[in-house]
Amino acid sequence: MRKYLFSLAFVAVLLPVKAQQVLTLEDCRQMALANNKQLTISRVKQEAAADTRRAVRTKFLPKVDALAGYEWTSREISLLNNKQKDNLSNLGTNAVQPAATKINEVMTQLVQQGAISPETAQAFGARIGEIGSLIQEAGNSFGQSIRDAFRSDTRNMFAGSIFVRQPLYMGGAITAANRMADLNEQLVSSQIDLSQQTILYDIEQAYWLVVSVQQKNRLAHSYYDLVKKLDDDVHKMIKEGVATRADGLKVDVKVNEAEMNITQAEDGVVLAKMLLCQLCGLPMDSDITLADEDKTDIVTLDDQGVASATTEGIDRPELNMLSRAIDISRESTKLLQAEYRPQVALNAGFLISNPSLYNGFEKKFKGIFNVGVIARIPLWTWHEGRYKVNASKAATTIAQLEYEELSEKIDLQVSQCRFKVKEAQKKHAMTLKNIASAEENLRCANLGFSEGVISSTDVMAAQTAWQQALEQKIEAETQLKLSQVALKKALGKLY
Repeated sequence: MRKYLFSLAFVAVLLPVKAQQVLTLEDCRQMALANNKQLTISRVKQEAAADTRRAVRTKFLPKVDALAGYEWTSREISLLNNKQKDNLSNLGTNAVQPAATKINEVMTQLVQQGAISPETAQAFGARIGEIGSLIQEAGNSFGQSIRDAFRSDTRNMFAGSIFVRQPLYMGGAITAANRMADLNEQLVSSQIDLSQQTILYDIEQAYWLVVSVQQKNRLAHSYYDLVKKLDDDVHKMIKEGVATRADGLKVDVKVNEAEMNITQAEDGVVLAKMLLCQLCGLPMDSDITLADEDKTDIVTLDDQGVASATTEGIDRPELNMLSRAIDISRESTKLLQAEYRPQVALNAGFLISNPSLYNGFEKKFKGIFNVGVIARIPLWTWHEGRYKVNASKAATTIAQLEYEELSEKIDLQVSQCRFKVKEAQKKHAMTLKNIASAEENLRCANLGFSEGVISSTDVMAAQTAWQQALEQKIEAETQLKLSQVALKKALGKLY
């Protein structure tokens, strides 16, 4: 039973330890980059820009399209009028009847002249009638076949085609569009770099803020311990009659102030950690500990040389973005110019229809292949193209001027950041000297107080000076770190 209880107690002690998360600066940077929604949006934009570039690349390649259709009409197309169709249907009748009438007239005249007998004429007429009937029937059938051959039967029409289009020369439009797609992808990449640098800048500020307030929290506790010890000593001296009650009240006020400083410092730590957790994408009530919280000195030798070590060329995402915008504007001008240049394209295809017209009118699917070249040459547009090109060139000029202005501002910003770094370095060096003096002053005050030659007021003044010296050191270290981060961001090297 005791072993069981001991195990439960051990687990209960370990649970808070496991729940606490120790984070380095690099951990915070990586979590912020992974969880930031704006950066995720920028990455999606980058993927969209890459897909756009791939889509524009296809404009160099031939396009294949297929069309199909059906149409019903209430009347069919007729190449013959009604009179012509009637004549063709009665072709035999129209040809035989005049000949038969003429033969009958001739036979009647021969009978009247006594050249032939009526019986012979009747027999000959009957024979001619039989022959005429056969000829009439054959002629009508032949005429009807010609009429049927001219019938289109276009009330139900089917058609389909497959055609290929290959641009040969589009005035430089396709090349300009591809360059614009490449530049747009680079522009989005620069936007991602800008977002990353902004996120990292905010993270480093929040990280060193937590370290700073945590150090001030420890300093507040250390100061409280000093004042509390002095308070105990003074109250003992009051009991011994070697100190007055007024001395005790003065020390009590300092103790209360020290307790208030602890409360403010602890609240500052909580708020600073909440901000850091929010930037890292963690729940704001997460129990985190930073790897640099317990360090006495957060400034390293490398930090002292940042201002002189970063003297290379400036690589700001803002400049890259404006440079890409200038290039895109130039390509946009070329794209406008291409609209008013000759354009040539090759086309080829296969067309099929029913009814077909390639062997008379046939109710069959038949088709043909075709190959051709299409050219479009603008002749007169009332100077529309010139006006558009001039407007586009003006936009390019504006972008160039904005680039030059931004470059000058960035140069000024870099110079200001370098001055701030150097100023912070000097201030940090001065605080180290002040701490040494304050510590020696406090040691002498404590020694004099223990010997009875220095009052408690002087000891409190020495303690306050010591606390202020340490606070100045913490602020100087934090300011040095933040100024270095600002300089890296100004140089575009915050990665």
